[in-house]
Amino acid sequence: MLQEFKKFAMRGNVVDLAIGVIIGVAFGKIVDSLVNDIIMPIIGRVFGGLDFTNYFIGLTSAASQAPTYDAAKKAGAALGYGTFITVTVNFIIIAWVLFLVVKGMNRLLREEQAAPPAPAPPTRQEALLTEIRDLLKART
Repeated sequence: MLQEFKKFAMRGNVVDLAIGVIIGVAFGKIVDSLVNDIIMPIIGRVFGGLDFTNYFIGLTSAASQAPTYDAAKKAGAALGYGTFITVTVNFIIIAWVLFLVVKGMNRLLREEQAAPPAPAPPTRQEALLTEIRDLLKART
């Protein structure tokens, strides 16, 4: 059973998938930083200069009085629409980048398929027949 598992785990598709997941996690961290540290502060500045993740609606009186979303969650129920918007922007950026990657891969595959295959070298029989033909032409 251990040998069967080793054979399964070392299969190319499983290793490729693992590498893809690891790269995806690293890419997700880059996009999180891009959204949280660059894009959302600009959007927050345009919409009033507040930290966008602290946009919330308190559903209880204690949560409504809280200065931050984290404090509002501890005080009671709160709708954190700023965090939701941040995650949505994050998703849109990741989806756009993946769209561009797939589009590029499709373009490469189309170019690869459009290239005509190299002509096959003549077989021994074809070469002999060509030689015979040429000799017959030379006689006449």
